[in-house]
Amino acid sequence: MTASAREYHDETRYSRYGMQGHALDWGSQPDVFKSYPGLESLELPKVTDWSDKNLSELIRESDPEAPKSDIDINCLSRVLMLTHSITARARHGGAYFYYRSVASAGALYPFELYVATRDVAGLENALYHHKVADQSLVPLRPGDLCSEIAEALSSTADSSPMMTFFLTSIFFRSSWKYRDRGYRYNLLDTGHLCENLYLALKAEGLSHTLHYDFNDERINRMLGVDDRREACLSVASVRGDSVASKGTTTHAAAIPDSLAVASKVSSMEIDYSTIKEVHASSSHVSSARDAIPKILDAPGMSPVSEKPFQGRDTWPEKMGYAESVFRRRSMRNFVTDRLPANYLDALLESVFSGLGVTAAEPESAEGESISVGLLAGDVEGLNPGLYNLDREKRSIGTVVETAMIGAMARVCLDQAWLANCALHFLFLTNLEIIERNRGPRGYRHALMKAGRIGQRIYLTATSMKIGCCGIGAFFDDEASQVLRLNDQSRLLYLVAVGPVKKWSVK
Repeated sequence: MTASAREYHDETRYSRYGMQGHALDWGSQPDVFKSYPGLESLELPKVTDWSDKNLSELIRESDPEAPKSDIDINCLSRVLMLTHSITARARHGGAYFYYRSVASAGALYPFELYVATRDVAGLENALYHHKVADQSLVPLRPGDLCSEIAEALSSTADSSPMMTFFLTSIFFRSSWKYRDRGYRYNLLDTGHLCENLYLALKAEGLSHTLHYDFNDERINRMLGVDDRREACLSVASVRGDSVASKGTTTHAAAIPDSLAVASKVSSMEIDYSTIKEVHASSSHVSSARDAIPKILDAPGMSPVSEKPFQGRDTWPEKMGYAESVFRRRSMRNFVTDRLPANYLDALLESVFSGLGVTAAEPESAEGESISVGLLAGDVEGLNPGLYNLDREKRSIGTVVETAMIGAMARVCLDQAWLANCALHFLFLTNLEIIERNRGPRGYRHALMKAGRIGQRIYLTATSMKIGCCGIGAFFDDEASQVLRLNDQSRLLYLVAVGPVKKWSVK
């Protein structure tokens, strides 16, 4: 029985001499597009009037505070397109593969997106499933869900949202390839999607709150999902002006039990009990302790010196925010060209900038769940070595100045191409502290936050036409040894960045 996040994390670690190879069972391959047979979909308006902001402007500006009362279906369509969309397709093995705007381990796309609307012009009040395959909405429950949402979120501030987005994950999509380790990628990939949603809402000037903590059972029941297979991991509520509500409120009808079958995405699913156990244990919401140890110092990578991050007024961006979303790709064709200092500063600024207000963690408590480190290779103005990034103080701490990129490439399942990268961003946590602070729920916080910052790095790299690739597969114990972590701490995620053959920084 997996009772704690630490037990789960260690049970699913990879080791160089303990891994057993396995062939993928193509007969049980999950469908990456969720469908509701028999339900008609509502086509969203085709929008092209994207925000003309650069990513640097969007990331650095303050979050919208004033609620809007004039949200319409075109606004919603832009948000959904910028959050999750098909960006290209290619033919492999006689079938089409569809690229998406969101990073995903193994391109398995475990996430799904739902939205409940209230007084959105041009759209009936209802709960909808976002059908990414053709950018449409599938109505699931007509009526107003505001009271149900408020109760499930235990929220009064967001009791009358005009839009509420629900981010779920279908467990088997990731575990089909990664088995018990798949839950890690469920959380990381949901974090990727969450960051895209955050930036899209910000670009549209929509005041909102992100929720990582809520009544799991009530939310899943509200969405009509089979929570043995699919579960909500994050919620975003968009605040509306109360005067926007007109007429008599209609409460949402109950969702038919028959719709839960749509959460089954393979006719031959394998039941990974370890995933169900860790998810069940993390479903209890624990309040954060008053005195929260700072995770930055907890992994054991103590800096010997520290300097403040100065930043720059402009980034070397070559495309705007919206284009960066649609052109994002995972790239592995890295070359050993030196990364200029202004590119490094842009990447660091994207990491240091805030992630918005959440109901669980105010901005001042961001250090609660993860620490961000950096391995530098050939970078102008930064010696090769290991560094700590203090997001609260906006400072860079030198841990050790020695070349470590090659060693980390060997840790990452001997993927030699990683040795050509200019930078490895590292996302770390102390499993003992996060569990003591929030119980197993803290594990969700940590991995989703790592995924959020990872997606932001992807977009920042794309905007400057350099390569980026996220790595969630590595020899866990070797990673701890190379990074000199203490016994309670682990590497959660690595994001590699640098010049690639396709694009040059020269």
